[in-house]
Amino acid sequence: MSGLLRKSHFLGAKIRGLRKRNGLTLQDISARCIQLDADLAPSVSYLSMIETGQRIPSAGLLDLLSQVFQKPARWFLDENPEVEIPATDARRGAPRLPLEPGFLFSRELLEAAIPELLSQTGTSGRQFAHLLIRSYQEMSRNDFPDIERSAEEVGERRFPLAVDDLLRLCRRHGLDIHWFDRKPVLTRDNDREVRSMVRSFFESPNTVYVNRQLQSDPARLKFDLASHLAHKILHGGDGLKSAHATGGEMGGSPDDSRSSGGMNAQDVLFAWRDFECSFFAGALLGPKLPFRRFLTRESHRLEAGRKLELTPAVIMRRMTAVSPYRHWHFFDAYPPGFLRAVYRGNGIPLPWGNMAMVSDPCPRWAVFRMLHQTRGTQPASQISVLEDGERALLYCCHSVRTRDMAGNPHVLSVGVDLVPALESQGDDAAGIVASVASACRRKGGHAAVPVSAAKSLTAVGKVLNIAWIADALEVEASVICPRSGACPRTPPCEAIRPAPRTAEISEVRQEILDRESSGS
Repeated sequence: MSGLLRKSHFLGAKIRGLRKRNGLTLQDISARCIQLDADLAPSVSYLSMIETGQRIPSAGLLDLLSQVFQKPARWFLDENPEVEIPATDARRGAPRLPLEPGFLFSRELLEAAIPELLSQTGTSGRQFAHLLIRSYQEMSRNDFPDIERSAEEVGERRFPLAVDDLLRLCRRHGLDIHWFDRKPVLTRDNDREVRSMVRSFFESPNTVYVNRQLQSDPARLKFDLASHLAHKILHGGDGLKSAHATGGEMGGSPDDSRSSGGMNAQDVLFAWRDFECSFFAGALLGPKLPFRRFLTRESHRLEAGRKLELTPAVIMRRMTAVSPYRHWHFFDAYPPGFLRAVYRGNGIPLPWGNMAMVSDPCPRWAVFRMLHQTRGTQPASQISVLEDGERALLYCCHSVRTRDMAGNPHVLSVGVDLVPALESQGDDAAGIVASVASACRRKGGHAAVPVSAAKSLTAVGKVLNIAWIADALEVEASVICPRSGACPRTPPCEAIRPAPRTAEISEVRQEILDRESSGS
């Protein structure tokens, strides 16, 4: 004990530094300790006193903290300074380009040039707006406290919420729920067929139309109700919000998804409002602190969402927003290669943009590989070395193949950039990435993670409390690339063929409104 007394201030500083490098709060550490040993677990105030040198942890508590941080107890007691973190881009967002000469990027020229650019490239205004939103998400680290606060005021941080709770909230805020019957229909998407369905839509000033099919799917029903409630709260229910639809790119534009490209005056407005309402819905269904505690208890396992009647998409999106670790990515992809939604808070190089067909996807990405599987819906985890030019990056993703409301298969994938976590532990991140990449190259592009690297990644998984990192280490790691045309494997992978786009929902919406107005 005398040794601990002499080193109490130094020990506290090391704990505090390690905690902050991993983005953890005192509440997070206390919760993790309770998870491991409730009898020994310290309170938040006691942890604070340990960090400031006012209290000395017992040998048992020090062992418990060692498990949380995956460091031997002697590490906290030695005389070495804290590990240095290599200088990196703190935001780890999309790469930036110097915009010179500046006069070319004046507001007047951009207002004239952007619509022309979109028209010439066939990019819709909605797709361009989502690229802007994605960049804003990256710069904001997916942190939108005003929306979080608004959702928590409405839901009073109740967790979980049932369908009846959502219906009561809708009534409290003056929303009328009207049910309609509409089954999935086959829609021709040039050379392929998809099943399309309108789930729900908002009609100004206070009516929400909901497909009766959602009554048998409470997880999706809760999200739709929460999203439309968000429109009433955030935008006064003016109706300038997209309908909720499934099937290919059917929900990609509220008015003109068949256009070949160009900017519509409402494109950015609708895209931003859809994003706001979606984020509000997630925050209402999974308020930040209760949901963060839930992820801690369940070690970020996706299947735990079934206990809450939340969709896998909501669980994954909320992980990226509430986790103390900030380097996440999320994809929602439809075959043969449409990325319907993207968040890449860690700056992961992507083959193409948002709500668009990926032109040349690497088939070794879990999200693209699973798109073409005909069997199996079990979640799968994968360690990936992404080679982008001279850079080699290391990721772990957790993916699941599921079906949308219309019955179309799609893949949801959430993942983390492992390099910042390795650096926070004081590991040689570059060396670990190189060892995994080298092992994969020697065996044609995929191989078991080397033992020393696996040991470091196992420790990282325990510190982050993400169970599927350990799951991924049980299967072979894989080399991936941004585009299959630049495949680093020998022999190179076969590229996935591109495919065209889908249909429109405005006529379906109008048909439902006309039927109601005529009383049929």
